[in-house]
Amino acid sequence: MSTQPIKTGLCQPRNATAGALQPQKPITSFACDKTTTLFRSLPSASPSPLLPFRAVYLQSQTVKMKMEGRKRGRSAVDGLMEAEGEKQRELDLSGMSLDSLPNPASVNLALITKLDLSNNNLQSIPESLTARLLNLVVLDVHSNQLRTLPNSIGCLSKLRALNVSGNLLEGLPKTIEDCRALQELAANFNRLTSLPETMGFELRDLRKLAVNSNKLSFLPSSTSHMTSLRVLDARLNCLRCLPDGLENLLCLEVLTVAHNYHHLTAVPYSLGLLRSLRELDVSYNALTHLPASLTCLPALRSLRAEGNPLVSPSPRVLDQGLDAVRDYLAAKMHADDADAMKKKKQQQQKQGSSWIKKLVKCGTFPAASGNVRSGDGLMTAEYRWVDGDSSPGYAGIFSPRRLFSPRKIK
Repeated sequence: MSTQPIKTGLCQPRNATAGALQPQKPITSFACDKTTTLFRSLPSASPSPLLPFRAVYLQSQTVKMKMEGRKRGRSAVDGLMEAEGEKQRELDLSGMSLDSLPNPASVNLALITKLDLSNNNLQSIPESLTARLLNLVVLDVHSNQLRTLPNSIGCLSKLRALNVSGNLLEGLPKTIEDCRALQELAANFNRLTSLPETMGFELRDLRKLAVNSNKLSFLPSSTSHMTSLRVLDARLNCLRCLPDGLENLLCLEVLTVAHNYHHLTAVPYSLGLLRSLRELDVSYNALTHLPASLTCLPALRSLRAEGNPLVSPSPRVLDQGLDAVRDYLAAKMHADDADAMKKKKQQQQKQGSSWIKKLVKCGTFPAASGNVRSGDGLMTAEYRWVDGDSSPGYAGIFSPRRLFSPRKIK
């Protein structure tokens, strides 16, 4: 049985009459069967066995495959990896119902820049295989049965996009912090109960963090250090609060914390400092108030807050749209400022009327009781409090003449 080419690439089919190899259109992908244990690469001088995997080998420009020195029985993976002048390599093993991965020692995996292992039945990824993918930029392992990720994932210093959604992960390895070039991390539809607490200190270039449909109660406090973050999707979790310092995420454009149901009862006032925020979704939580600071978001174009037991603003105001909510929150902010000023003035007046209570010391005036108490190792005179300088028993004792006149010696 022969293998049918799918796309054109650089390949040389056999000339049946002359027994020589003639140049023809290139081939970069082959239809494969699953009856043997090798990858399909290039046709050899003798008929090749049927192959188990679909190996898609994409290139950014025409690549000349090295044909010299090929021998019968040589691993087909070696032929797949050998090339000259290649700018980009992608290996697609998705949708093959794989239970495990081969780890051929003779193959230079450092040449691979994109690896797609999605939609298989993988339960683990070999540590040794991951450690050899030194130039990997994109890793997609979504929709497998992975329970853990290899610690050697920290060796992927050039990794920019990681998709581990749709697995059985309960946590991410701490070594993911070493993937400092990471820009997109998708870990949706897993069983995550926590994220590495210090990941935000290292993943400063992360632009998208998607962890929806998990069991997270908190986001790491270091999230506020992901200053390049543009999208934060944490819906369908068990979040009880949002991390402090969110105002530091000045590039954040989309914040989604919907469907945390009765767990999330408040959002911080500091959200009003997210000047780049365009979309805010806090729907289906347990919020009773929206912070008045939301009216200070100049870029906000979409606000979803339905499904909450809101009191301020009321559902009636919310149904009128974003502009109505802005007006309501602005009026509330001004009213709150007026109340704050009124309370401050009352406090100042109260402090001014009670200054006498902080001045009277027993030993200073004849009307004092003269008792002495010991407190905290110090000898202090007992204070006598007065309601005002017009009290009958204390009339005249605060007169400057009385205070500074020398006492008569009896």
